[in-house]
This record gives sequence, C-alpha cells and structure tokens, in this order.
Amino acid sequence: MKSFIVLALFVAVAIAAPATPDGDAQIVKYESDNIGVEGYSYSVDTSNGISQSENGVVKNPGTEGEALEVRGEYSYPGPDGVVYRVRYIANELGFQPEGDHLPKAV
Repeated sequence: MKSFIVLALFVAVAIAAPATPDGDAQIVKYESDNIGVEGYSYSVDTSNGISQSENGVVKNPGTEGEALEVRGEYSYPGPDGVVYRVRYIANELGFQPEGDHLPKAV
C-alpha cells in the first residue's frame, strides 16, 4: 500500500510538471531520510524550477488500523510563467491535493 501511494505521487508529479525545452534538467538539491522503520522524508529541487518535498509516517503502528500518512508538496513553473504549487495529504482517506489553481471541494 505504501509503495503504491509513493508511486502514484511520483506519477502525478511527472504528469503535472511540464517538460523542459532542452530536457537537460539537473538535480540541484536532494535530501533524504529513510531508515525504513516508521517513516521517511525527502526533498528534491531541479535546475528547471521543479521542487518536491514529502514526509511519511506510520499511524497506529502494530494495530489493525495501521496506515501510512504522507504529506508533501510540489511546485513547477508553468508555460505562462506562473509557479504552480500543490500541497497534499495521502492517507486512508485517499489523495487530498490543495492548490490555488485546483478546484475547491464542496
């Protein structure tokens, strides 16, 4: 389940972020803390202005209600010059994104 959520988030970022014209973006900052026990965190910045950070924690460890909760955000410059930012939570209630450019839930 945890792997699926992380994979889904990477796919969402890859789809949302526009490709660079030259395709030569470089990672300019990468930090990771993943000891694999009860949580993880990472952040990445690239030379084309894309940025992502995320942390995950295990809620209710060792119980039947054990679940991974992931919180993070990513941003990217759009073709219109605006930097789009998405903040999200992913947990047992699903993926819950927020952003000024996204429709608001009613």
